[in-house]
Amino acid sequence: MTAVLRILLRRVALLVPLMLGIVLFVFLVMRFSDVDPASAFFQGANPTPQQLHDFREEHGLLDPLPVRYADFVADLLHGDLGTSALTRAPVIDQVTTALPLTLQLTFLGLGIAVVLSLVGGVTAAIHRDRLPDQIIRVVSLTGVAAPGFWLALLMIQYLAVDLGWFPTGGYINPADSFTGWLKTMTLPAFALSLPVAAQLTRIVRTAVVEELDKDYVRTAIGSGLPPRVVVGRNVLRNALINPLTVLGLRVGYLLGGAVVIETIFSLPGMGKLMIDAVKNGDPAVVQGVVLTTAAGFVVVNLVIDVLYLLVNPRLRDATP
Repeated sequence: MTAVLRILLRRVALLVPLMLGIVLFVFLVMRFSDVDPASAFFQGANPTPQQLHDFREEHGLLDPLPVRYADFVADLLHGDLGTSALTRAPVIDQVTTALPLTLQLTFLGLGIAVVLSLVGGVTAAIHRDRLPDQIIRVVSLTGVAAPGFWLALLMIQYLAVDLGWFPTGGYINPADSFTGWLKTMTLPAFALSLPVAAQLTRIVRTAVVEELDKDYVRTAIGSGLPPRVVVGRNVLRNALINPLTVLGLRVGYLLGGAVVIETIFSLPGMGKLMIDAVKNGDPAVVQGVVLTTAAGFVVVNLVIDVLYLLVNPRLRDATP
């Protein structure tokens, strides 16, 4: 069994108590909130106290808290996230409908952030303390300070309204029109990714500068190897270790930021689903969206851990 596989199995084993803890936290927050599932189910129908009592008894809301938690976990293991109080439809159906769009937006934004940060960070490091470096540092600092929703509004005003290059909102399925999908997703993806790209650019620049100052780089260049070969084969691979760690944390920002971005651009993803559920008092949907997002964040960080080991063979070889 390879070292990567052993570490992967170890990480997966650690995910079990972590996910149980997340589920417990969400369960307790929702149970001690002011939202009553029975009242939410009968909203607008003026139920009698007996109807409310019968609903709570039928759905186990009167059971002791540990019993309700055990039933909740059992339902989750069977893929049951509950029933929407508004639509009376299973929450899992709404989540599976909205999740693909959020994943498209998140990973498109992640790809843009990675490309921009690599190009910007490496360019700044190679031209250290010269004009390109100064420009990139100013731009990245501005990007860190700029909120994603503010960038989204600026893009809508100038690129969509004034220039008409992109739609102001809405969503087109890529199966219907890939060009239309790309147009509807470009502005949201850039608005979501630019703050992350700005942060990663600064981290990549620092990591590459540290590698460029090491003896092996000077020795390789002094032996006649072209600088671009040294940077591409050795420097960049070693310098990617720290940015990869930060990237895993930034994925959580992208998933959370998608809530605001989807609302601004009227995208029917997980963010809009949760906002609508909060406004309409639909606790089961809110709970389902939060759990799905948390699970996605945990899985992505597991993938980042594996990539971290693949990029850094010294850690892989040192692992017992």
